[in-house]
Amino acid sequence: MIVKVFANLREICGGVTVKVLPDGDRVMDVLDKMVEMFPDLRDEVFTPEKELLPFVHVYVNGRNIIHLDDLQTRVAEEDQFALFPPVAGG
Repeated sequence: MIVKVFANLREICGGVTVKVLPDGDRVMDVLDKMVEMFPDLRDEVFTPEKELLPFVHVYVNGRNIIHLDDLQTRVAEEDQFALFPPVAGG
């Protein structure tokens, strides 16, 4: 699965997109694999309780996962997956 990352996550992940081979088919599985690949990502994405930090957004096929099944949302290899960190600005 190709994951698009934005803002400071690009520096952590070394590019605009990341090829991820998750061990399962949920959003959480994709994020777990990404943290395994890029350990610095953990503090940018998860709370200590392993929930998404406030203002971190994951979109699957253009839909925010908070409107789907959140971290349990099922994903397929061909889905468009985007990970946005908190951003500020005007």
